[in-house]
Amino acid sequence: MADGLQSILRDVVFGMKDAVLGSTIIFTVDKEIAAKQEKRRKEYEELQKNSRRPPIKMKKEEEPRILQRVLQCCALNGGVFWLSIIVFNSMLIPLLHALTHLLLGDSSSQNIVWSWMKPALSYTFSALWVIPVFLLSKIVSSFWFQDIADAAYKKSKGRPRLPSLSRLVADIMISILIQTLFLMQSLLVSLIPLSGVGQFLKLLHLCILNSLYAFEYTWFNQGWEVHKRLSFIESNWPYFVGFGLPLALITSLPSSFFVSGCLFSILFPLFIISGNEAHIPKNTCPYPVHIFSVVSTLANRIMKRSVVATSKQK
Repeated sequence: MADGLQSILRDVVFGMKDAVLGSTIIFTVDKEIAAKQEKRRKEYEELQKNSRRPPIKMKKEEEPRILQRVLQCCALNGGVFWLSIIVFNSMLIPLLHALTHLLLGDSSSQNIVWSWMKPALSYTFSALWVIPVFLLSKIVSSFWFQDIADAAYKKSKGRPRLPSLSRLVADIMISILIQTLFLMQSLLVSLIPLSGVGQFLKLLHLCILNSLYAFEYTWFNQGWEVHKRLSFIESNWPYFVGFGLPLALITSLPSSFFVSGCLFSILFPLFIISGNEAHIPKNTCPYPVHIFSVVSTLANRIMKRSVVATSKQK
């Protein structure tokens, strides 16, 4: 029992270490990619020289852009979206409050005007700016996340092994469904009426979900199917709890859902790179936790019913 607990704690620490230290290669990964491209180019040119065939120019590969994509995520989510929220709440609202106080004085009419004016401004700002820009930033960031993951994978592991188009679409659909159901499961366990237990279980879910987000790019490029990915996490859950813990703690600090989303989009590219460079322990946990069993069963049933309904309509 003591050895098992020690092994769990050790894997949690290893996961945290990989999450933090793996992201430090962000400053060198582009140079490594460029060096590999240059090496391949020279090898190709040397091969062309030794060949009797007429020389064929090697197709120029895309320039390294991992750091560029990371900075773009920071600029969009931090420099545009998060900054606009800070300016509105910390500068514009106090300025308008001071203006109404200057015009109406410290009177009951000023309090009445401000009592409806502040909520109206907040709702308008949220409806016309915060929600649209938040959704747009999520969509744009998802493309940049994929670029970062693909470039990092090619650097360390070579070309991705992608499935057929039909399997690709099915994999993405069931993966999104499982992640959504798992997020709902985390909200349900947080309602457990025991002091601290619900919040601890919710944090545990978020740690694992963050790890799934980060590692899924690598596993997908390796050709792993959804259920293999989930089974692997369940068998090595201490490591993945540790890996997702830093991101879960940081994003849980803000009280605003939108600010938390900004932080996630800013930091998540670093965890994609860390997941690609991670060294997962070879020995599985002696106490596996089947935390995805319920959501996997529900997702399979939903997918089967949707397929049956679609076939009946045809």
